[in-house]
Amino acid sequence: MFIDLVMALAALATALALRPWRALGGAAPPWPWLAWGALLPAFWGADRYVHIPLALPLSGACLLMLMAGWPLAVLGFLPVAALTLLLTDLDAAGALHRLVWLGVAPATIAMVIGAMLRRWLPQHLFVYILGRGFLATAVAGALAGWGALALGGNASGLSGEVQAVGLWLAAWGDAWLAGMLVAIFVAFRPEWLATYADRIYLPIKPG
Repeated sequence: MFIDLVMALAALATALALRPWRALGGAAPPWPWLAWGALLPAFWGADRYVHIPLALPLSGACLLMLMAGWPLAVLGFLPVAALTLLLTDLDAAGALHRLVWLGVAPATIAMVIGAMLRRWLPQHLFVYILGRGFLATAVAGALAGWGALALGGNASGLSGEVQAVGLWLAAWGDAWLAGMLVAIFVAFRPEWLATYADRIYLPIKPG
């Protein structure tokens, strides 16, 4: 729990220091951000609702990070964790663990991967969709899940190998969902993605 607390406080302090609400100009967050955030407690508590350890929870954090940006997404994970705590039989330590390893960790890893893709790959539409929407989500979800398994132990009763494979599959499920929605948003509602801009990924060539 100590590691979870330190990581959560560090992320929240960094997000608050960046004052990301200034980008909203005093307006409320766009409703798609709020709608996706409202769905996350269902993802984070999936195993608790059905009482099946193998039903590993999804994260959904990487898509929220792409929609709102990292600082606002991190702040948004707080009410998600609070609702997950209220709706399940988790204790405070369990909710904090999911805040970090289903929220902060995958979102942060995906942000770092996204920065690497922007630096080393062409700034192309499909690089954003496939790279940031799909592959970064899969890698970030898997690494965060394995990190939680390594540092927090295995409380599911399953073997470590089975749990690791399950986390890998859950990460790919999360990636398919995020990649599909990112592709739809880019095509029809790019303004819903704070990390996307046509001028960067779809520049108009002169002449």
